[in-house]
Amino acid sequence: MDTSAMSQTGIHPRQGVVTLFGYGTSVRVDRGHLIVEDGIAKDRRRARFPRVGHGLRRLVVIGSDGMVSLAALRWLADQDASFVMLDRDGSVLATTGPVRSSDSKLRRSQSLSISNGAGLRIARDLIGKKLSGQEQVARHKLLDSSTADIIARYMAELQQADSLSTIRLIESQAARAYWSVWSTLPVNFPKSDLPRVPDHWRSFGARVSPLTGSPRLAANPANAILNYLYCVVESESRLAAAALGLDPGLGVLHVDTPARDSLACDIMEPVRYAVDSYLLDWITRQPLKREWFFEQRDGNCRLMAPLAVRLSETASTWRRAVAPVAEWIAKQFWSTTQRRTQSAQAPTHLTQAHRRAAKGGSSETSERVTKPTDSLCPGCGKKIQDRSASCAHCAIADATKNMLNAARIGRLTANGQEAQLKRAIKARKNALAQNSWKQADQPSWLTSQLFSQTIQPLLSDVSISLIRSAIGVSRWYACKIRKGYCPHPRHWQALAQVVGVCG
Repeated sequence: MDTSAMSQTGIHPRQGVVTLFGYGTSVRVDRGHLIVEDGIAKDRRRARFPRVGHGLRRLVVIGSDGMVSLAALRWLADQDASFVMLDRDGSVLATTGPVRSSDSKLRRSQSLSISNGAGLRIARDLIGKKLSGQEQVARHKLLDSSTADIIARYMAELQQADSLSTIRLIESQAARAYWSVWSTLPVNFPKSDLPRVPDHWRSFGARVSPLTGSPRLAANPANAILNYLYCVVESESRLAAAALGLDPGLGVLHVDTPARDSLACDIMEPVRYAVDSYLLDWITRQPLKREWFFEQRDGNCRLMAPLAVRLSETASTWRRAVAPVAEWIAKQFWSTTQRRTQSAQAPTHLTQAHRRAAKGGSSETSERVTKPTDSLCPGCGKKIQDRSASCAHCAIADATKNMLNAARIGRLTANGQEAQLKRAIKARKNALAQNSWKQADQPSWLTSQLFSQTIQPLLSDVSISLIRSAIGVSRWYACKIRKGYCPHPRHWQALAQVVGVCG
């Protein structure tokens, strides 16, 4: 391959995550450095990471076209960095990371948890946290109190559930009510993209895909993003379980299924509502771009690589979210084992809660969520500043439209019944004042010649507000008088007093 004709750009960790995509992906070690390369055709990226100061926590590979050497996996393991391989639809293909040695007593208690009651307690607590989060999302973000009350009732029923099948039934009923609120949620695209956006992409729609009868193979962008984020959380849950010495495939709530890590799915249940909230905040504040998605021949909506890369960078957020859940589950399994003198508590390798508690620090971990994309103009989709409403080009068009709307509203207001009634009242008042005024009431010294030659020139230096308050006229009429207009003679005496002229 002629590398001289290829354009190469660097790869830098974002939030500790490096995501590789494209064709001919390569991950290898050269002279102690990790060499990564990806891209499509001549548009390639390449990076070289040393063993010290690399900032790499997760290496995510999207797709299966390429190679990863054994030395590269060993390099990542030595640096306590994890390797995650995702399919192009977001499903988890492989994960490797720091793994604790297998604890036979812990895994035996994990396998016996269904029969000794620990599994029921764990499942009830996990689904309880999930439903509590869904209630908060429905009540405070989707602003649907009735659905939130329904979910709260299912939470109350959960406390009385005496079997795993009952818990699964309650969870599915609550999910049906929860996702029904999402179905009409609008999904915005830049105005310039709308001619190329299918109608069913402009709302969240049903959580169940019409292609599979399940959430798999999403038919619109919002569900495709949600599926991909769930897969990122699943990979982090799998790594967390392995790091604690648990079997990721031996679940409690999720039944045993080939090619699925059921315990990882259990761990991510209380975190799902946080992913939902993250997506909801995003799509209600920012438009999606058409170029981020493509539609396959069967209608399946897939993510383009640039968006998938940015979504993969949220892995650190979900790692912090699933860590305490995984440690809590390990603690429940640990409590059913025979206590040993070496340790009376389950280890907290993920959150380091025991170490921080011993030092007097808080055991809580921060959950700062990174922005998935830059702020985009709702008109054309260009990148804009966070505090800007639109780009400079679209702002002109928006300002013109706003001015036209303001002028239209002004005309309607000026010609409305209320405005006409006010003008009629004012005209009647002025007519009565003019008819009631008599020439004999005017002082003999205040003549027309005196007003035009003496008083009127002095009024040019008097403020409009003072003229207006002195004779009780509108600002427009007072401005005319200040500029030289001769008012009705009944106002002459008051204006003479304003300028200090007296007979």
